[in-house]
Amino acid sequence: MRHLLRRIGFYLIALWGSITLNFFIPRLAPGDPAQIFIARFQGRIRPEALHALQLQFGVTNDPLWVQYLQYLNSLLHGNLGLSITYYPTPVAEAIGQELPWTLVLVTISLIISFGLGTLLGIIIAWRRNSFLDSLLPPLMTFISAIPYFCMALIMLYIFGFTLNLFPLNGGYDRFLSPDGSPEFIASVIQHAVLPAITFVVASIAGWMLGMRNSMITTLAEDYVLMAQAKGLVNRRVMMNYAARNAILPSITGFAIALGGVVAGQLFLEIIFSYPGIGYALFQAVQNSDYALMQGIFLVITVAVLLANFLVDLTYVVLDPRVRQERG
Repeated sequence: MRHLLRRIGFYLIALWGSITLNFFIPRLAPGDPAQIFIARFQGRIRPEALHALQLQFGVTNDPLWVQYLQYLNSLLHGNLGLSITYYPTPVAEAIGQELPWTLVLVTISLIISFGLGTLLGIIIAWRRNSFLDSLLPPLMTFISAIPYFCMALIMLYIFGFTLNLFPLNGGYDRFLSPDGSPEFIASVIQHAVLPAITFVVASIAGWMLGMRNSMITTLAEDYVLMAQAKGLVNRRVMMNYAARNAILPSITGFAIALGGVVAGQLFLEIIFSYPGIGYALFQAVQNSDYALMQGIFLVITVAVLLANFLVDLTYVVLDPRVRQERG
């Protein structure tokens, strides 16, 4: 319990630091959201509207510490401001519209790539020096060397343009209404298959190679050799003794990657024109939409901190040595 409280305190301090940086960085940028918004219309909005827009976007002449307290109060009430890109939609609502697309696509793809990569790493490490061990690592190393956006373009050209097996862009057919009907769900799945395959193919090599190297090191440990000497079934030794301990570094990487899921896959979403938080961040940068950028960075920060906290708890559950050290 004492260790848990220390970790919670650490993550709360880290969250406060991130929120503070998130407040100050946009305010160091030139201009304000109201002026940027008016500039987009190239004089079609009267200058007299500037003050009203400044009030809407929360631009004031109050001292910085007063603005900081107002910012914290707005966060506590879930108010992240107005988005220039999606005006007059609030930032929280805009993120809420885009986030589910990224969460579903990237989370499922990440779980598939992690599961397959880890399982392949366990198998080829257990059967090291076999044909499978000679074939897969070089092949996966070659695949992982291909730039991510190049692989996406190759997939899009072959399976989307040439073979016409999958749609070229979007999250669903535009003539459908997003009402949760079977036709809409089928269209969403069809549009998500190609980005998901691209993600899995591009990332599976890292999980497999990392697990293989960790597994080979673990197989030389005394407790694994002792389990084999006792005559335990190979599958039990492989999974319960070797893989359970070798997977700990991969669990850390998976948790960090899971926290990064919220950030989306920027190149993936741009190339496939797929709706999501990464594409929203790209649009926010293009439009100098500081409020939207702030909101997205805050969501990413919270997700990463939460993922790291969960990996701390997972280590305590999986590794008895950690419980002894921290008990």
